[in-house]
Amino acid sequence: LQLDTLRPQRLVTLTIITASYYLENMVHFRTAALAAIAVVGMGMSSSAFVPSSLSSSLTKSMPSTSSRLMVASVESTDISDGSATTDIPKITAEKLPQIPFKKIMAANRAEISVRIQRAVTELNSGSVAIYVDEDRYGQHRWGADESFLLEKESGATPISAYLDIDQIIKIAKEADVDAIHPGYGFLSESPQFAQACGDAGITFVGPTVENLNTFSDKTSARTAAIAAGVPVVPGSDDALRTAAEVNDFVDEIGLPIIIKASMGGGGKGMRVVRNREDLIPFYESASSEALASFGDGSVFIERFVDKPRHIEVQIIGDGEGNVIHLWERDCSIQRRHQKVIEMAPAWSLPDDLRAELHDYAVKLTSAAKYKNAGTVEFLIDSENRPYFIEVNPRIQVEHTVTEEVTGIDVVQTQIRIAGGASFEEIGLKQENIKPRGVAIQCRVTTENPERDFAPDTGTISLYRHSAGAGIRMDGVGYSGLAITPYFDSMIVKYTARGSSFAETVARMKRVLIECRIRGVKTNIPFLLNVLTHPEFETGVVTTAFIDENPGLKKVSESAWNFANEEQSDQRKVGAKERLIRYLANLAVNGHPVELGADPTKIKSEHSVDMTKKLILPEGATSTGGMRKILLEQGPEGYAKAVREHKGLLLMDTTWRDAHQSLLATRMRTKELERCAEYTNTALSNAFSLEMWGGATFDVAMRFLHECPWERLESLREKTPDIPFQMLLRGANAVGYTNYPDNVVHKFCKQAHASGIDIFRVFDSLNYVDNLKLGVDAAGSAGGFVEGAMSYTGNVADPTKGKYNLEYYMKLADEFVDM
Repeated sequence: LQLDTLRPQRLVTLTIITASYYLENMVHFRTAALAAIAVVGMGMSSSAFVPSSLSSSLTKSMPSTSSRLMVASVESTDISDGSATTDIPKITAEKLPQIPFKKIMAANRAEISVRIQRAVTELNSGSVAIYVDEDRYGQHRWGADESFLLEKESGATPISAYLDIDQIIKIAKEADVDAIHPGYGFLSESPQFAQACGDAGITFVGPTVENLNTFSDKTSARTAAIAAGVPVVPGSDDALRTAAEVNDFVDEIGLPIIIKASMGGGGKGMRVVRNREDLIPFYESASSEALASFGDGSVFIERFVDKPRHIEVQIIGDGEGNVIHLWERDCSIQRRHQKVIEMAPAWSLPDDLRAELHDYAVKLTSAAKYKNAGTVEFLIDSENRPYFIEVNPRIQVEHTVTEEVTGIDVVQTQIRIAGGASFEEIGLKQENIKPRGVAIQCRVTTENPERDFAPDTGTISLYRHSAGAGIRMDGVGYSGLAITPYFDSMIVKYTARGSSFAETVARMKRVLIECRIRGVKTNIPFLLNVLTHPEFETGVVTTAFIDENPGLKKVSESAWNFANEEQSDQRKVGAKERLIRYLANLAVNGHPVELGADPTKIKSEHSVDMTKKLILPEGATSTGGMRKILLEQGPEGYAKAVREHKGLLLMDTTWRDAHQSLLATRMRTKELERCAEYTNTALSNAFSLEMWGGATFDVAMRFLHECPWERLESLREKTPDIPFQMLLRGANAVGYTNYPDNVVHKFCKQAHASGIDIFRVFDSLNYVDNLKLGVDAAGSAGGFVEGAMSYTGNVADPTKGKYNLEYYMKLADEFVDM
């Protein structure tokens, strides 16, 4: 529509929302749009303008669920004086107000911990992380300004440490933390944790203790909903703690029912019971899972609503009875009661039902004087009747879709409200909060859909993120990350935003095609199956969608209607990469014996080795080399010769350090042998050739499947004139831990006998005792000892603190004294 032909002094906002049904009605919408523009062009202002003749025609031609019909509306504002008078928030250059917290701890792990840290940094505060040993390589540890290790008892699970209130509070106090954000899961809904924070003088970034007592327990939340006049699903009024109580209640209510953990969420501790014989086993497994995840094994029971839609309303309260909503999310795509794909807003809801849900959410939380962010969740049955199910008094995994369509940073808002800011100070006004476009979130997990979503473990060999217009990534993956079985399997969540549902779906499909995660199974092909399913493309699905379409999980044979043939068939995705990796593995390691390969029966088509050997130039011969001096005069004589030498002496590291850094130590002994004679002549006057020790020893065994001792002895025989040098890690020798003294001495003795002349001894921390053991062991073995100091930066800078020039001069003196 060409609006530039209208009066230039008027700001025109034209909204035409069309139906996705009945293309023959498009002519009516076009007529309505032109009529509305004509009104503005005449200098008039109209709201919800549709000619009456068209209005009745459109209403009659649309389905009974009028939610697909969006009204044509025109707002016209006179801006001839240079300023608009609409309710659009005014943009200024005013700085963000300073929050009253100097340090904020994220009492969680992985993605949500990183999300909190980023919000904290943007608010110009310090971030503090906690982690268990199994998370020591996690992004939430090294991404924080400070991070502290959680100890756990012997035999305890890693999760138990994240539930240790006393230890977390102790760390927070010692680190001078002002506030703690609990994230989601773990202790996020624990009244005891919130109370412990308050008792320690630390602000809990979340609801009040009273709010948590009311809403973290689903039975008390249900009671509050009934008192507020919010419809609920028939169920137990109190938590059930024994099998007898469960049996008695089901005798009253009948089947089917759903068992839910009283505390927590995320689908944990939830079981649907349709048959009586499953009741007690399902109760026991639900209770056990709830106890392990949330520290409370109590459950409550509700009548099971079959095939509902799951809609939740994001709210924020100021603790004084004022509550605003950030519209709603559709979370109906679920597996085992855990959300997989979420979208905001729930655009296919009837408008009157949407307004009803907003009112219920605000009414319930206002009555409780709710403080901070929370989510009020509902089930919508087949007749569009809403039922309250719970309040999640915390941030949700899917908060990103709400942030994308409303422009409100929910995590920062949580922190600012916890710091005492009012709605007015934050700039939150209900009338200004409108969703813009559609956002969809997909949770990428390391699960195998074809094995009923069994978690996969291993090391990620390749990790490449998706990006682009309208894409948000919240994740913690990287190449080399070890996926363990201890925690939730979500590795990244992508949020796509577009102007329409169809555009957003297309954008999300592109994201999943573009994403590369190799080394472990993921649910990406399953997510693509969902996004391309005809029922999902209508925008209306229920929580039974995945169960009713078991073919979604058959990902190995999935095919999609994508223009790129390499991406349209799951069997082709990554096929070339897998082939290259297979050939590379065969080239280095040969055919695997454990799979039945017999190396004696594998014949090469070439009877001779086709690899070229470096040929010496005609007349080039070795001069006997520097090693001759070392062998004849010993280490002291060699040291004297080095000091008296007038020119530059070279230490060549091509066969070890450079090889390790540039080629990952993947050249086998036979490849080095082919250039050994050439090297022996070309570098005969070199001080040394470093070719052994350090990580090279380990890599030769584990990756090349070669004996490092044979490697040394073979190359020594073919390179007789150059002093061989090795890297000795002090007391660690060539390993990754301290070894007993006699082991290091014996190792050095054997290394010298096998061909090592010079031992370059170092310790990464310059720990003198470790260095001394290496020096003594190398010296007693008859080797030439070269001491090495580890440093970084400008050692001559006097502002460097402890590690200045004086420190290194003293260390050099200690080397001499050894």
